[in-house]
Amino acid sequence: MAFYHQSTLSTHLVARWLVLGLIALSVVECRRNLLFESYATYAAINCRKHTAFLTDFGGISDGKTSNTAVFQAAVQNLSQVADDGGAQLIVPPGRWLTGSFNLTSHFTLFIQFGAVILASQDAGEYPLVESLPSYGPGGRFSSLIGGSHLTDVVVTGDNGTIDGQGSVWWKKFNRKKLRNTRPYLIELMYSTQIQISKLILIDSPSWFVHPVYSSDIIIQDLTIRAPVDSSNTNGIIPDSCNNVKIQDVNVVSGDDCVAVKSGWDEYGIKFGVPTEQMIIRRLTCNSPNGSVIALGSEMSGGIKNIRAEDITAINSQSGVRIKTSPGRGAYITDIFVDGMNLQAIDSVFWTTGSYGEHPDLGFDSKALPVVDRINYRNVVAEDVKMAGNMSGIDGNPFTGFCLSNVTIGFGTQQENRLWNCTGVSGVSSNVKPEPCDVLADKGPSDCEYPPDPVPIDVLELNTCSFSTIG
Repeated sequence: MAFYHQSTLSTHLVARWLVLGLIALSVVECRRNLLFESYATYAAINCRKHTAFLTDFGGISDGKTSNTAVFQAAVQNLSQVADDGGAQLIVPPGRWLTGSFNLTSHFTLFIQFGAVILASQDAGEYPLVESLPSYGPGGRFSSLIGGSHLTDVVVTGDNGTIDGQGSVWWKKFNRKKLRNTRPYLIELMYSTQIQISKLILIDSPSWFVHPVYSSDIIIQDLTIRAPVDSSNTNGIIPDSCNNVKIQDVNVVSGDDCVAVKSGWDEYGIKFGVPTEQMIIRRLTCNSPNGSVIALGSEMSGGIKNIRAEDITAINSQSGVRIKTSPGRGAYITDIFVDGMNLQAIDSVFWTTGSYGEHPDLGFDSKALPVVDRINYRNVVAEDVKMAGNMSGIDGNPFTGFCLSNVTIGFGTQQENRLWNCTGVSGVSSNVKPEPCDVLADKGPSDCEYPPDPVPIDVLELNTCSFSTIG
């Protein structure tokens, strides 16, 4: 047995308590670090195993230094783990100037609150890319954020911002100083499993969100803003796409808020890929130079089975506008609209069979589009100029219109004719004011709306996360 002098014993006790205190302090510090480490969560089609921040690759957020090479290097580096659980690239708060860059598969671009991806106004930062085969020849600038032949790609955030700085492009376009199509903000081609969500998108040089030749697409929780006099700043343009959900989107723009397309004249006919199986839900639109939802005019691959519900608009040209022309061919069929609340609208129902505008002189004027089975129900509109301006094609009428439970009030600028109907036919029920004769036949109390959902509408998102400490 060991014996200690009192002073020696006291020294050993003090030392022991010091050691225990240091251990306890270490535990407290460890717990404190865990408490202060925070995680951001978000909903996505798939979560990622690997995480990196843009600053890991040398990004500079002063809004002046180009980060084009940084974004490109980050995506290229993270593409190496695509087959190992994928990666998420976090864009932290700051102003990140960049030109065009492409995404990769099994990848998430997450833009944090307070972060702004700032599009370069230098045309040299947007290399020219091949024309779209369903639209015919013609040069075009690459999009700010692009990608082709991808699987499982997510562009999302915590209401982070992508600013297209489009004013310089609008001025060049209006002055006819551009030979090539302006950049789009986001364009994903030949891809599947796409999600674009929870972002603020402003001032695109041209179209904002353009999925093309793609499928299984979710576009939701977006705020889209451009001046109402900016040319061709369409909001969302699904183009030759299948299985699409557009939901909870608020658009103010200089053109159509949602424009459904599928190729142009002989090029679209030859390419032959329709847009079909789509749900548009809780869309809010303000566009005095565009429609809330446009079908066409480039629809030469066909448009079918498009559903829209709970649509709100103020100060726009039309609720749903069908735009086509001889030369387009193909079809617009099985369109179902349930619930529109419209204020300050030029024409509630607008159908145009002579839209014109062709890519070249090679179109076949005998290629006539089929427009059939167009259903609108539960529509309320106020401060309207004209109830319906509906025209088909001479010798090729548009058929199968159904209007039910429609109430339209007029403003001080109402047209002399409340309805104009030529080359169309259909039925109606409980429509005020009474529609034109070709639509006045008594139809069902409710026009058709399919009970079964489109497949993408039943997909449940995963809850994903990352540590906010980079």
